[in-house]
Amino acid sequence: MSLQRRLLLYLLIGAPVVWGVALLVSAQRARQEVNELFDTEIIRLALQVQATLVAAAAPGQILPTPPSAGEADLRDLAIAVWDRQGQLMLVDREGVQLPRRADATGFVDMTLGGESWRVYYLQSQDGEWLVAAGQHGDERDELVRDLVGSQLLPWLLVLPVLLLAIAWAVRRALQPVRMLTSELQGRSADDLRPVPVDHAPQELQPMLVAMNGLFTRIESTLEHERRFTADAAHELRTPLAVLRAQWDVLRRATGEDERRRAETQLDAGMDRMDRLVTQMLALSRLESTDRLPPAQALQWTPLVEQVFSDVLPLAERRRIELDCEWPAAAMPPMPLQGDPDLMTVLLRNLLDNAVRYAPEGSSVRMRFGADRLAIENDGDALPPDVLAQLGQRFRRVDGQAESGSGLGVSIVQRIAALHALNLRYRARADGQGVVAELVRE
Repeated sequence: MSLQRRLLLYLLIGAPVVWGVALLVSAQRARQEVNELFDTEIIRLALQVQATLVAAAAPGQILPTPPSAGEADLRDLAIAVWDRQGQLMLVDREGVQLPRRADATGFVDMTLGGESWRVYYLQSQDGEWLVAAGQHGDERDELVRDLVGSQLLPWLLVLPVLLLAIAWAVRRALQPVRMLTSELQGRSADDLRPVPVDHAPQELQPMLVAMNGLFTRIESTLEHERRFTADAAHELRTPLAVLRAQWDVLRRATGEDERRRAETQLDAGMDRMDRLVTQMLALSRLESTDRLPPAQALQWTPLVEQVFSDVLPLAERRRIELDCEWPAAAMPPMPLQGDPDLMTVLLRNLLDNAVRYAPEGSSVRMRFGADRLAIENDGDALPPDVLAQLGQRFRRVDGQAESGSGLGVSIVQRIAALHALNLRYRARADGQGVVAELVRE
């Protein structure tokens, strides 16, 4: 069900219900006012009768009916007076006889002749007279019905107009929602322009701000995907061509030595392809992630042992000595909340790059501080312009003999950003080597 239909349904049901409740409350209030009015008049009548009593009144005397009563209906009223001995001294009419109740004081509801009456009993201070003034109950009910009926008819006539006004108001109030719906339905799939917020109703602005934020994230994700697809198409073309050429050499090899060399080159090409595809998939997965999984305090010792074990075959092949320097015993290594698997990937890439591009027979060191982590190697320092280019995708330093895809630094930068770390490259204090340093932002 649409929001407009739901709102209309609630209002069109709620308005008559509220109207009916108001009518009941109004009728009850009118009854209270009528009872108060007539009770006051009955008390006043009883007091006036008592004040005009004379000792010489003849027993059973009937009061005369006034010559002109206007719109009054005196048949609904009754008066009776008794003396101390219980003798009826005065009555205003025949037919309905109010009963004498010597112990009654105040209002008493009773039934006389099958009809309801409300009677007020007034005792004189000296006990000489008992005055009773009563009124037929239908008189009050008729007045209440007349009062409520006089209000009910206009309300019944106005209710359809009120419901139409509510329906118009709901449609008018929801017009911005319909305009927003039409505007979004008319967009193409790649149109992620922000929705204007300034002139939107205040209730819609938080939703539009959240929607624009979603559009921005989707646009960023699509941009990453487009860039990844373009880079993958460009970078995979050359390795595939090399593999095809190496396969042709292997297929056409005639001698055993030539075949062995071709197989070695094909294996190396497959390894490079595997590394490239693995890193591209890892980078794509990282760029589509906005936040870390549930973080935990990192335990550096097992991570370092795992990374050193992974890089050891490459280090042995190039005769690189691996070393890790921890802070003083009283000072723990850089405390960090994060994902152990991602941090393992980060350390492995940094250490792999340091070993891969260090001079053969040199050393690579991993240093832990209280608020930073650094991995450094020996060799010549890189020029500032080359350091500035580190992290650009598929870009490698010229003159490198080791294979690579140019994606490792990009992966490290993304993982570091997810852990609120800043990756910086610089030379050592002596001006030699390359230091990759991770510092808290």
